[in-house]
Amino acid sequence: MIIGAVWELLHPDVMPEHLGLIPLWITVDDPDPIWKQIDKNYSHGGGWDAFGKDSWKLDKNHVLRYPGDPPLRPLAKTTVRDETLYFYDHALVCITQKDGTFEVARID
Repeated sequence: MIIGAVWELLHPDVMPEHLGLIPLWITVDDPDPIWKQIDKNYSHGGGWDAFGKDSWKLDKNHVLRYPGDPPLRPLAKTTVRDETLYFYDHALVCITQKDGTFEVARID
């Protein structure tokens, strides 16, 4: 049996449909990290292709910031083992690790 990851919607206007196919690509049964699960299941869209880390900032509330752009608040999240994926407007996702490191990619 495949067990999908449990998602928490963080904004009252967000519906599961806003997440697109992403919830279908991430399962707790797969031992791979989240980025690798996305890479395998999103190969038709380019796989996991993280943006440059040096420009992105993530605060303690998981608000994502990029120079010159308005801050993005997370709309939904899921945790698999020691990683958490946050979903934002514009099809941006951020995968965080327990040590505070993170990667950002666009999944559309």
